[in-house]
Formats: sequence, structure tokens, C-alpha cells
Amino acid sequence: MKNILITGGAGFIGSALIRHIIGDTSDHVVNLDKLTYAGNLQSLVSVADDPCYRFEHVDICDAAEVARVFAQHRPDAVMHLAAESHVDRSISGPADFIQTNIVGTYILLEGARNYWNGLEGEKKTGFRFHHISTDEVYGSLGDEGFFTEETAYQPNSPYSASKASSDHLVRAWHHTYGLPVVTTNCSNNYGPYHFPEKLIPLVILNAVNGKPLPIYGKGDNIRDWLYVEDHARALYRVMNEGRLGETYNIGGWNEKTNLEVVQAICSALDELRPQHAPHAQLITFVQDRPGHDQRYAIDAGKIERELGWKPQETFETGLRKTVEWYLANTDWVRGVTSGEYQSWIENQYRVPST
Repeated sequence: MKNILITGGAGFIGSALIRHIIGDTSDHVVNLDKLTYAGNLQSLVSVADDPCYRFEHVDICDAAEVARVFAQHRPDAVMHLAAESHVDRSISGPADFIQTNIVGTYILLEGARNYWNGLEGEKKTGFRFHHISTDEVYGSLGDEGFFTEETAYQPNSPYSASKASSDHLVRAWHHTYGLPVVTTNCSNNYGPYHFPEKLIPLVILNAVNGKPLPIYGKGDNIRDWLYVEDHARALYRVMNEGRLGETYNIGGWNEKTNLEVVQAICSALDELRPQHAPHAQLITFVQDRPGHDQRYAIDAGKIERELGWKPQETFETGLRKTVEWYLANTDWVRGVTSGEYQSWIENQYRVPST
């Protein structure tokens, strides 16, 4: 049984990870989260009263509070997911990304290093710092090939540059100070409890309400899609079994153009919620994002070979589950789709409100 400190646990991937650990293992979790706009404790109501779960409302940039959490909870592992993560927001306001993703990671690394240096015996040798990152640090692929763990970094947005910086900090703390770390870089996640500024939940909710479905450019940008619960299982396995100092890429082997993704959502809603069918008539092409990477695709062979992990969901099964979840959880949706949020969406994509 481990005591795991998870940063950003009220976010999309973090909450899925916590639900997996509390629901399927005997480990304990301390959730450290600042609760920004994308952090939502309603995503954790199913575990909130579990004796194996605790919550700390803390900013990772607060060194004193980070040190207190380490001293009070004495974790056996850290799984670091806290980050600003939306590319569009990083373009219009990069400062928050620099502060949280770079400075915050530095402060967390120092908190972990000071704590780890004070450990002894099996407690020290068993400690792990697992840094969770993104495939966007690698830049953009051509028509062929895949990102591997050896692909050179070439970030093209303020978001990906800040995550690349945090990856390098984690590597440096391992090689300079000996901090026992593992790093993972994942492809695009989707699934339940996803904050609706990202493509799939945005399209689902707009389509249900008969609003335009904004797609950047011609919709030919390609992403590899990973169901978030598959990702949670992979993260837990890497934390427990990954080799120290190594990086593992986690992907779903599901390359789709943005247009294909939106069309698949429309087809599912035509069947499940036909009020505005055919939903494809709502597709609206908008001005492309500055510096928009053309294609991401992950080679997840290393984690499959070394740790035996493979995704359980295909894109088709995972998307069906996702659409059904949003249709069934209208209370959660109402809780995150405030007027302020809706205004941001309309301004960002320059689509008419209805």
C-alpha cells in the first residue's frame, strides 16, 4: 500500500487517476489542487468520503505550503499533473503557463528533493516522482512517422514550450541530484469529466444545444486520441513499474483528423439525441490557430513491451462512452458551463451565439 501525492487531481486526467486508484487499488491519495477554472471537485464526488482520500487546497507555486504537505502526509510517490494545459489560452495569456508549468514544477521538485533527502531505508529507495507531460513537446510530424521517446523536442506554442521546460527540469533533478523520477508524455485525452474548452466536449455540448461546431482551418489537423481511463491505468503502472530516469510515451493508436472526430460525434448524436440532426450541418470552419501543429502520433511500443500496458478502448468505443456520459450528466455540465465560460468560447472561436 502506497501513499500517493497527486497534484492537479481535480483536473480532467488527475480526477480520472484518483478515481482509478481509490476504486481499484488499496493505495491512499492526497489530492493537491489550486482549483483554477478547470479544477472541479464535482469530478471526485464518488471518492470524496473515502477514508483513503484527502484533499489539500494548495498552489504548487507556494513553496511553504508544498513543504508542509510533504511533511504532513509523507508520501511514497508524487504524480505531478498540475498544469495550465489549453493551447489557445497559452497564446492569449502565456504568463500563467510559465508560472504554473515551469516555476510550479521547480518548486514541487525542490519540495520533493528536500523531503526525499530526509528519508531513510526502504522509504527512500522506494520513493518516486512521476512527471506527467504531453506529446506536444515534440512539435509537429509530417505525413509519416511517430513520436518516440528519442524524438527531439521542438515545441511550437507557449503551452508546449512550458511543458518542455518542465520535462527538462525533471530530467535535470534526476541527473544532478539523483531524485528518482519517471516521465510520461501522452497524446490527446478524451472521456468523462472533460472541461468543455477542448474539442470533443465542446462539440458534444454545442451540438446538443444546436450551436455551431467550430473547427480550425480545414479540419485536417491530425491527433492521436487516448481514452482518459486507459491513460489513468497506464500512469499508475508507470508509477509502480517504470524504470527510473526513463520516459514512456502513452498513446491510443487512434489517429484522426479533427474533422473526422467531429463527424463521428455528429453521427453518434444523430442516433442518441436527434433533436438537431443531422448535426453535421452545424459544422463551422473558423480561422486557424496561430502555429497550429499539423500532426501528432505516438509510438506507444515501449510501454507495451516493458510494462505490458495497452489501451482497452478503441476510439469508437471510447467516444460512444464519452457522448453517452455527457448526455447523462447534465448537472455536472451545468456546473462548469457558466456564462463567463460561454462568452470565452464565443470570443475564442468567433462563432455566433444562439
